[in-house]
Amino acid sequence: MKVIVVPTDYSAVAVNAMNYAIEMAQAVNSNLMLVHVYQIPVSLSNDVYVPIIGPEELQKINDERIQELKREVEHISSGKLKVYAEARLGNVVDELEELCKSLKPLAVVMGTKGESAVERIFLGSNTLMAIRHLTSPVIVVPPGAIFKGIKKIGLACDFKMVVESIPTELIRELVNTFHAELEVLNVDYNSKHFKPDTPEQSLLLHTLLEDLKPKYFFINNPVVEDGISEFAENNNIDLLVVIPKKHKLLDSLFQKSHTRQLAFHSHIPIVSVHE
Repeated sequence: MKVIVVPTDYSAVAVNAMNYAIEMAQAVNSNLMLVHVYQIPVSLSNDVYVPIIGPEELQKINDERIQELKREVEHISSGKLKVYAEARLGNVVDELEELCKSLKPLAVVMGTKGESAVERIFLGSNTLMAIRHLTSPVIVVPPGAIFKGIKKIGLACDFKMVVESIPTELIRELVNTFHAELEVLNVDYNSKHFKPDTPEQSLLLHTLLEDLKPKYFFINNPVVEDGISEFAENNNIDLLVVIPKKHKLLDSLFQKSHTRQLAFHSHIPIVSVHE
């Protein structure tokens, strides 16, 4: 059975992402794996870092807390959802990577908050690090987002080296799992990025995804993230697929420009998938 991994630091944005994941898991008949990654707190004494609490006691405290959250989730789902929970000592991204290798989850669901580069990343920079490094899909849930089903999935694409860079199987799994429509979004401005091989690349992508019957939308906007944002808002996209290694769109979505406020509206979840 599929499993959705939900990292948590027990913050409000983490709880919001967890609630989103609960509804998602119920919708697609998936199990849920809650995970809290912690580190040993230390204090500085005589220029030496000294643990404030012993590792065994700390593990016990974190085990009890994650199990309490597990019981809460089971109560919320009326016992209809199979829930696993684990507290781990270590680096968040490293532990998630190890967990994903063993579980091969449908997705890792995390949260964001605020408007600035610092405020928008829950668990410090770990959400963005997870997006960049985890090979499993990472769904980033903005504050206030409520799972209402996923009927439309948008794929941001620049029609460059599509065979090598587009993870078609992962995209196919997402679309089929949610029984969603796929809309391919290409942002350009007055054909500035149109190349001689663009028609061939778009045809290749269509061939790769033909069974999904995607719709194509060509957006005329000088700023990629603004074009995608406006289209997603106006066309009720429920989930936006981006490929982090292919371009710097994710950096744009998560950072505040020095010259202007990022136009991306916060309530559309983003899923990153790697080629």
